Amino acid sequence: MTFKAAVVQMCSGVDPAKNAASMMHLVREAAAQGAIYVQTPEMTGMLQRDRVAAKLVLRDESDDIIVRTASALAAELGIYLHVGSTAIALDGGKIANRGFLFGPEGKILNRYDKIHMFDVDLDNGESWRESAAYRPGSEARVVSLPFAEMGFTICYDVRFPALFRAQAIAGAEVMTVPAAFTRQTGEAHWEILLRARAIENGVFVIAAAQAGLHEDGRETYGHSMFIDPWGKVLASAGGTGEAVIVADIDRTAVKAARDKIPNLKNGREFSIEKITGAVVGGVAT
Repeated sequence: MTFKAAVVQMCSGVDPAKNAASMMHLVREAAAQGAIYVQTPEMTGMLQRDRVAAKLVLRDESDDIIVRTASALAAELGIYLHVGSTAIALDGGKIANRGFLFGPEGKILNRYDKIHMFDVDLDNGESWRESAAYRPGSEARVVSLPFAEMGFTICYDVRFPALFRAQAIAGAEVMTVPAAFTRQTGEAHWEILLRARAIENGVFVIAAAQAGLHEDGRETYGHSMFIDPWGKVLASAGGTGEAVIVADIDRTAVKAARDKIPNLKNGREFSIEKITGAVVGGVAT
């Protein structure tokens, strides 16, 4: 009922080949510490704000260096390797923000395209329109692995609790949240959102993050972490640079948390009605 998991924290640049080499080094380090499941961050293959420059090096799935490298690495090490996501070229000029899970034989066991697009305007002048370049996904999945039932999300998805609840109800015991959180939003919300999703659903949360100042000028928050179903942070990385952290995931903790607070069972359907006007002194206004 217990397995050893690892997250690798990265500071991906604009060159997919260099990022693939960094991924190899970090994943090997994680496997050497006994991890059978290893997760990398969102956009493992490249962080590049210049979309014209990005499209010049993007490839489809069959020719992507991160996909090829991760497949070979999983087979070499005999592990389950979860590439949190990487940018994949699609027909029609769009891009997929796609995560991959590779099995110990190097085969792709699951793909997940990020559902919720990061379209925001922040106080410090940062503005992001992920939907301008990326095609959103439309399908969530729970994958049955020998050691756990695992659900998949990416970064901004963490702000949409219905996605997590649906996967928990479908049987997920572990939720994955690879990310490239901005420093501003990370400082404000990263840990509290991850802990909330764990507590609400009685699941482990495993979140590998990008960290530090990147070649394209953006700055990401880091603090990759593991959280148990009671909301306790089991392990956490720093806020800058590469790191490998590991944790033992004991699935019995999922049942224990859900037995204490069975909110997945206690949920009820309800209707909602919007009332216009307010009552002041007994008179509707």
